[in-house]
Amino acid sequence: MTHAGRFHTDDVFSAALLKILNPQIKIVRCNVIPEGYQGLVFDLGDGCFDHHGDRARFRDNGVQYASFGLLWKEYGCTLVSAKEARAFDESFIQPLDIQDNNGGNNLLCRAITQFNPKWDEEDADPGEAFSRAVAFAGDILENEIKSMHSTENAEQIVLACLEKREEGIVVLPKGMPWKALLIPEEVYYVVYPSQRGGYHAQAVPVSVDSQQCKKPFPEEWRGKSAGLDEITGLKGLIFCHIHGYLLGAKDKETAVSACKLALKLSFCCSAAL
Repeated sequence: MTHAGRFHTDDVFSAALLKILNPQIKIVRCNVIPEGYQGLVFDLGDGCFDHHGDRARFRDNGVQYASFGLLWKEYGCTLVSAKEARAFDESFIQPLDIQDNNGGNNLLCRAITQFNPKWDEEDADPGEAFSRAVAFAGDILENEIKSMHSTENAEQIVLACLEKREEGIVVLPKGMPWKALLIPEEVYYVVYPSQRGGYHAQAVPVSVDSQQCKKPFPEEWRGKSAGLDEITGLKGLIFCHIHGYLLGAKDKETAVSACKLALKLSFCCSAAL
């Protein structure tokens, strides 16, 4: 049970999470909890999954929980590992909780609230609108959970490839999540098969959220496709992204050679400075 009336990202994602935990669950929306009600109540009623008034609870970093955060804290570890549950709370849930408690302009929150009937839609059904919003949020949440499982499945493969790194270059057998594991390491480039054919070489960023790379590909390569062979002396290069973080090659060997050359040029520039 949750509140009726205008819905927000908090109660919508809370409902979506509960439906993932139990697809048979029924969400009831009302403003008064019936006497003797035995079901789970969220975002309403001053219970353990309400975050208003005296029930306000805060994370160690000072971010206040909303109902979605409280439900994830209780049940998230039944869906993913504790490590992934914490990371998801930090990256995905906390911005939504902040919006619900303090306001703001989070674009996902805006997308959810736009499911509410407009003031001039006299025939709109608020319950049907809420159901559509919950289905939308459920798709997002299920994809995020799948992604967390995928990241966990990749961990052992990435760590094994890290053991075989050469000159700060790691070669992966497939494109897979690697940033959280490789960014803290002395790794500058990651090479993997491209879904478009050939291979990609990606410069490792300085942090998960940063667009700055530890060693971007050389400036004279960036934005080039034709002519890269002549510039680098390597045959088989396809392109270099204009921002220097991605390079395409026809085969793995050429991609690795390009990374080695980029490292050499980078170290030469550093020595010159």
